[in-house]
Amino acid sequence: MKIVPDTSVIIDGRITELVREGKIEKADIIIPMAVLAELEHQANMGRETGINGLNEIVELQNLRESGEIRIHFHGVYPTKEEIEFGRVDAIIRNVAEETGATLVTSDSIQAKAAKAKGLNVLYIKPLREERKLEILNYFDDTTMSVHLREGCRAYAKKGKPGNFQIVEIGKEKLTEKRLNELTHQIIEHAKRDADSFIEIDRKGVTVVQLGNMRIVIARQPFSDKFEITATRPIIKLTIDDYNLHDDVKERLSNYHRGILVSGPPGSGKSTFAQAVAEYLYGLGAIVKTMENPRDLQVRDEITQYAPLEKRMELTAEILLLVRPDFVVYDEVRRGNDFRVFADLRLAGVGLIGVTHANRAIDAVQRLIGRVELGMIPQVVDTVIHIVGGEIKEILELEFTVKIPHGMEEADLARPVIVVKNFYTKKPLYEIYTYGEQVVVMPVEGVEQNPLKNLAERQLKHLVEKYIDGEAKVEINGGTANVYVSEENIPHIIGRGGKTISAIEREAGIKIQVKPLLGEAEIVPHIVKRKKDLVLKIGKGYGGRNATIVIDGEEVFSGSISENGEIRVKRGNALGKKIVEAIVENRRMVVRIK
Repeated sequence: MKIVPDTSVIIDGRITELVREGKIEKADIIIPMAVLAELEHQANMGRETGINGLNEIVELQNLRESGEIRIHFHGVYPTKEEIEFGRVDAIIRNVAEETGATLVTSDSIQAKAAKAKGLNVLYIKPLREERKLEILNYFDDTTMSVHLREGCRAYAKKGKPGNFQIVEIGKEKLTEKRLNELTHQIIEHAKRDADSFIEIDRKGVTVVQLGNMRIVIARQPFSDKFEITATRPIIKLTIDDYNLHDDVKERLSNYHRGILVSGPPGSGKSTFAQAVAEYLYGLGAIVKTMENPRDLQVRDEITQYAPLEKRMELTAEILLLVRPDFVVYDEVRRGNDFRVFADLRLAGVGLIGVTHANRAIDAVQRLIGRVELGMIPQVVDTVIHIVGGEIKEILELEFTVKIPHGMEEADLARPVIVVKNFYTKKPLYEIYTYGEQVVVMPVEGVEQNPLKNLAERQLKHLVEKYIDGEAKVEINGGTANVYVSEENIPHIIGRGGKTISAIEREAGIKIQVKPLLGEAEIVPHIVKRKKDLVLKIGKGYGGRNATIVIDGEEVFSGSISENGEIRVKRGNALGKKIVEAIVENRRMVVRIK
């Protein structure tokens, strides 16, 4: 019996299995040089399929030496172009035709093409693997992940998200040979089992999905040493396990919403996302997922899509034709992922995205620069943050036009994204633009104008490029007071005022240069008017910060006007304190900073 195996049955180990089971006896196995070349090419690219296939040919050579089969190679090496443009399968069919052998394949397209050419074909269908994978011996009911590394003992992460420990589970250090054996089993299983597949195969790294287990195989040069990392979910939760408020469930089931599920790695984000997917399906919605890799454990009725031709935007185009009610987008990380997410959301698809973030607000910040600022609340209006498998925080986003928190001037009103606590509706952050920068400002504890502080820091940095020393900057309205040492004033002004004019153009604000004076304590001259008290300090201190102190107690902190005055309303609490101090002849001073 003469047979010609193609790459598919070499990689999945079916030929050696058939020989050992006695189903192929004294066969003449003809291996096309094109098969060897393709496997060598894949191995040189660091792909496990190529390494696995070459190991399989070595096993066939061992069977030849024991006299169980005959083996020889046929044909010539294909060119680089033939390998890259997928001509290898056609070359293999030609070898089968030239030698009058039976083509053995587990590739349905190859089998059909060979039959169309009139060749004898033995098609071996993918089957469910009955043998237990040895890597499963490292798992028990509490194991979340197993970590196997060359030269180290095996260890595992046991417990559940938020409550786990690292446990050493091997007594001997792992060798490259042992890891190769495990890798061979994993790749064979992935090629055979209908519920398993190779998700990613790149130079130095291969990601395999075996049922509900995700396995990452890493070699040099990607990894410093050979290692295998296998993870699997140990619990599957439903939406009821999270004890969600009805308002949250209503928001999840509203396809007008865009929702991000955030949390650090291993926090249980994907577990929550798959619970949401099945909850939405239970409501009668059409639900699809977008994943890379595909590892959400959802019911069979929910289709899981991978990147089409390695591009998620192409997957999104197909999804719009499929017309789902909801899409769960797992692993939204890169800039392009956020752009695809935004495109689907604006197309009217209900979206639940999963992204890595240490805080809930960090998930919102990841959208900045990837989605136009004013569109963020239309793309994402809810963030659900999960830590240790539990929901720790829920934020909602609202878009409005207002004066940002901490400001007073009406002309500073601008579009603002207000980030609120979902349950209390209390504002936590405000997001808005200042010039070309985007500011994410906490609302709690903001006492001063945040834009003013930012502008002062920028102007200070700009001024200090022109002097040898430190500058102090205070902005009041549309004018900035810049305080520098007296010897630096000529450097700031420049010949004919050229330097100060250049600074003003770059900063976009009028600048007054003043000598940098030390701290002072002044007894103010107080002028009493009908409605006001005017504390006269002196024009030389105009624009500087000051504190009013009565008998050692600080009662007010603020800025001195350009005229060197502090005005206080007589009817307010501070005005009354000052009047009492005057009447009782108490000591009152103004400390200049």
